[in-house]
Amino acid sequence: MSIDPRVALSSLTTALEEHLIAASNRRGDGDPSVEAAFFAVADAFEVYEDALYEAYNEVTPLQVFDDEDEEDEEADVDEDEDLEIVEE
Repeated sequence: MSIDPRVALSSLTTALEEHLIAASNRRGDGDPSVEAAFFAVADAFEVYEDALYEAYNEVTPLQVFDDEDEEDEEADVDEDEDLEIVEE
């Protein structure tokens, strides 16, 4: 069963608005309402992206990073810091 991209976009917009509300009412680091809103945005985006692709064979220029992607980036940065530039 495919989802209408307009319905998925509406859900994404709602998730973004709820994330803004949660962020503006944050009660410190690790606020569970902000974390829940964060994941709701990521999930809604993936549904929208899938619906958009299925309906129109199109994607957005956006990407959701998960913890594994973040760890990979940190490893790349650590490796880059170990490199030494030698000028001749």
